Amino acid sequence: MTFGAEDRTHPLKRVIMRAPGPALAKADPAEWHYGPQFNPERAQKQHAQLAEIVANSGAEIHWLPSEDDGLADAMFVQDTSFVTRAGAVVLNMGKALRKAEPALHLDAYAALGVPVIGQLTGDQQIESGDLVWIDPVTLAVGRGARSNQQGIEALRAILTPHGIQVVAYDLPYWTGPSACLHLMSLISPLAPKMALIHTPLLPYAMWEELSKRGWILLHAPEEEFTASNGLSLNVLMLAPKDVVMVDGFPRTRALMEAHGCRVQVFEGDALCIACEGGPTCLTRPVLRA
Repeated sequence: MTFGAEDRTHPLKRVIMRAPGPALAKADPAEWHYGPQFNPERAQKQHAQLAEIVANSGAEIHWLPSEDDGLADAMFVQDTSFVTRAGAVVLNMGKALRKAEPALHLDAYAALGVPVIGQLTGDQQIESGDLVWIDPVTLAVGRGARSNQQGIEALRAILTPHGIQVVAYDLPYWTGPSACLHLMSLISPLAPKMALIHTPLLPYAMWEELSKRGWILLHAPEEEFTASNGLSLNVLMLAPKDVVMVDGFPRTRALMEAHGCRVQVFEGDALCIACEGGPTCLTRPVLRA
């Protein structure tokens, strides 16, 4: 099997990425909701730092074309699709400026030989930042500004025949619909049953379910989460307890290290902080094995 990324007992082996490139260089930061630290040239270098860490972990990177196509957010490849052992599901973006991105992922899966088992259309909206695998057959979905009930119902219809259960949890309003609050803004898995969480905003029902299942839930430092609009909690699991995060959050890093995690860091002020998307957002796992 050359695809299937839902089982976190295994390390990351294949991943899709897209360099920021000309689309980000020409982006209007006000239109795209980018912050004052936005700097396309620095963002490109910081993205390369992350890619080097991913490659050095042993994962094979498949690069989406980075073109002058006006899709500045397309570097956040996590959101547009996801991959199961049955094949890929291509989603429908909640952010209007990202509506053309699914076509890039359809082309990528065709080139990689990954079958597409379903695609959301019309009013069905889900971004994969709202998806967290609780186990290989249970997928949590955050219902909020970017993922709606129509999308959840469509996703359930796609995955149920493949033995995958979809469980929905309501996300809080927080700072409003324009903010990028995904479920993965509030929980980052570090191992099969370990996660870094932001307790005040995590749906209670999800916290309760994970606790019943015996998950170790690490409560991320509040001040670093608030100062970064949640980017301190955006941590990519390369392998169980082997993770990468944006530099500059020493207390969050120390918490993970105290629980046995190896933590690598990269600079992300001009890329992740400014554009509101961390290392999980910048990578689309295709295979964990």
